Amino acid sequence: MTTDAEVADWWATGITRMAPGVLELRGAPIQDLIGSTGLVATIWLMTRGGPPAPGEAELLEAAMVASVDHGPQAPSIAIARMTATCGVGINNAMASGVNALGDAHGGAGQQCVELLTEIVSRQDAGQSLDAATAQAISEHRYVPGFGHRFHPVDPRRAPLLALVDRAVEDGVVAGRHVRAARAVEARLNHGRGRPVPMNIDGATAVIYAELGFPPPLARGLFVLSRSVGILAHAWEETTQGRRNKGPIPRSILPTYRGGATDATGDLARAEPQPPR
Repeated sequence: MTTDAEVADWWATGITRMAPGVLELRGAPIQDLIGSTGLVATIWLMTRGGPPAPGEAELLEAAMVASVDHGPQAPSIAIARMTATCGVGINNAMASGVNALGDAHGGAGQQCVELLTEIVSRQDAGQSLDAATAQAISEHRYVPGFGHRFHPVDPRRAPLLALVDRAVEDGVVAGRHVRAARAVEARLNHGRGRPVPMNIDGATAVIYAELGFPPPLARGLFVLSRSVGILAHAWEETTQGRRNKGPIPRSILPTYRGGATDATGDLARAEPQPPR
């Protein structure tokens, strides 16, 4: 027979303590946090187990503000807007948008944290920064966090890196990951006529890595940030009163490609057959 203690232990947690008249987050009474602790500092408290040191919450907040939105060109935003017109409610529209944040759309920050962590680990093993960077890049077919399909230079890059540099000067972070990121950027651009600068995923990855967030948490923080944009777009679309909005205007019809397609989606080309 299952005891009350066994049931209680089933959901044992170090995050929240709740009892009649009591609600604590990581040991801090909620009434002490209300009005004194910002949302980003609370996110830090919940995910890391304690309050951020001076300067850490400000750096995390900058990264999260920078990632809030990128317009309907982003699939997650477009999906949320379309879903909002289907009569499912704003929570479903938000969930649909968030569920589009995968490895290709939304995962580059985590992947860049992994890359920068790999470079720093190679340095700890005795490699120089240049050697560690070259080897790490050579092992990645795609280098996440660099280049952008819309922006020649991502407008979010410079202010974020400036804040990191200031945090290094103030002793808030060590600066090893930002040096690794700049080494990657320099190697990628060596001998190139068209630069491949660090983008928002790279700049925020620097911040998450410098602050000590594990790579999966870096993705989670991006999802939290982008959820704000998803909410705003879903709400705006809801207030416009349109129904069943598709991905393209009704006046534009998709190109019809007759014939069977192969596994890649390309039209299959029939091979000539010998005469029978």
